[in-house]
Amino acid sequence: MYKVKVIAIAFLWAATWTACGSGKKEQSQESTMNNNELTMLVGSYTSGSSKGIYTYRFDQETGTVTPLSEAEVSNPSYLNVSADVNFVYAVNENEGDKAAVSAFAFNKENGTLRLLNSQPTHGDAPCYVITNGKQVVTANYGGGSITVFPLAADGSLLPASAVIPFEGSGPNSERQEKPHLHCVRFTPDGKHLLADDLGTDKIHHFYVNPQADAQNRETLLTPGTPEAYSIEPGSGPRHLTFSADGKFAYLINEISGTVTAFSYENGELQQIQTAVSDTLGAGGSADIHISPDGRFLYSSNRLQADGIAIFSRDTETGLLTRLGHQFTGVHPRNFIITPNGKYLLVACRDSNVVQIFLRDQETGLLTETDKEILLDKPVCIKFAERPGE
Repeated sequence: MYKVKVIAIAFLWAATWTACGSGKKEQSQESTMNNNELTMLVGSYTSGSSKGIYTYRFDQETGTVTPLSEAEVSNPSYLNVSADVNFVYAVNENEGDKAAVSAFAFNKENGTLRLLNSQPTHGDAPCYVITNGKQVVTANYGGGSITVFPLAADGSLLPASAVIPFEGSGPNSERQEKPHLHCVRFTPDGKHLLADDLGTDKIHHFYVNPQADAQNRETLLTPGTPEAYSIEPGSGPRHLTFSADGKFAYLINEISGTVTAFSYENGELQQIQTAVSDTLGAGGSADIHISPDGRFLYSSNRLQADGIAIFSRDTETGLLTRLGHQFTGVHPRNFIITPNGKYLLVACRDSNVVQIFLRDQETGLLTETDKEILLDKPVCIKFAERPGE
């Protein structure tokens, strides 16, 4: 079982990583990346010592981490990288006038971020952001809405072109008193957008106009048919992920601690299975991802027995079989798997650490390593080499 290390964080940039190297001289930030090196971004909450977004060089063969750069911005709790890897978009998870989304020009080689601009989301607590290269869309948890922003030619954000509010509630009076949008995802074909609503147990469905941009000012989203898919009452839909072939989708439900599996075709979701991620019913399930080879699915659980649930996945039927559970630090929120499938990295918010686990690519099970990144309140991890994920 993982034992949380008690670490006093008096944040010094030079000390943000420990046990990450092999004793060899650190690589220069300006040096050419080798084939195994990834540029990694970590978003955080900034109520403590964290400044915002941090970038690193991560070697996906050795697990070695080298700090690169940092960008000061308020509460960048979720990030997304553009498909051309030239831009990064980050929510600013705040309330009122400070609820916003920010655009950065991004240099993958040296990890630097240059703020282009920010725009208000007109919805409190934005917690998820995506882009199709022409538009950016945020999910606003507190605002119970999603917001659409056209992009200028330089990648900066234009003022919001649409704020789409939702109505309703769920059976959990404390957590589902109103809509709480937690995730927005373009479908693999780019023709639909799905928006997970934790507050009303729905996945809202929209048609996407792929031609819509800042020049023609056409509407990006119109209500789909059906307008929403209903999830079991009290589930609390949170994050959604698709299989690489686009035939299946998987939803992690925060409150019920379950994974809902769907078959997917042309905007239509058909439920095929419900699997248990959180066996203790703690009500804190968070994130979900599929291994690069498609054979395993992972989901994070918080509040009790914090860790990662591990499932095998039938690539033909899409069905899941639970394999086990890996304990992590406290409050594992977002996590990510390296493109080669060798490592799984977990942002443990309340342990102030990004943990690095070794994946057994035959069994799917995880093993702790002596490698970790010390950072105050990390909550989101992205690789530039896997944009949009």
